[in-house]
Amino acid sequence: AGAEVVCSGPVLLWYLPGVNMPNPIKIVAIIGSGQMGCGIAHTAALAGFDVLLSDISAERIEKAIATISGNMARSVSSGKLSEEARTAALKLIKAAPQLEDIAGADLVIEAATEDEATKRKIFSAICPILNPQAILATNTSSISITRLASSTDRPERFIGIHFMNPVPI
Repeated sequence: AGAEVVCSGPVLLWYLPGVNMPNPIKIVAIIGSGQMGCGIAHTAALAGFDVLLSDISAERIEKAIATISGNMARSVSSGKLSEEARTAALKLIKAAPQLEDIAGADLVIEAATEDEATKRKIFSAICPILNPQAILATNTSSISITRLASSTDRPERFIGIHFMNPVPI
């Protein structure tokens, strides 16, 4: 039996079998600020989650946040998003240039390059710094979720999550 996930506005609740109280997801960390990571951060912020965006360099994170801002500006121009919603969402996105910066995340979504060794290295590095209740997720379309989960200290809290491209649509 796996976790049951329920979305309640900007708070995602997940229930583990045998646990009576829900564990709210309020802070979402995304590792990888390329096209997919950027889109995931964009969507999570618009949904009201605090977002920590991490990558191998501060410059990549800054570029991603600028891209998100531009994409949201286009949505404002086309009438799909209000300027107030754009401003509020952008305030929720924070750069996390060091992996230690994501220590408080409730959900960590790995959106790095589609390379198993790279993904395993990321999970090995983040597990020791995260809260034991944090959920790990990988945005892979071709690598075994079971193999990736087995490389962590919490395979029971590891999920495969896949977003279609472009994520915000």
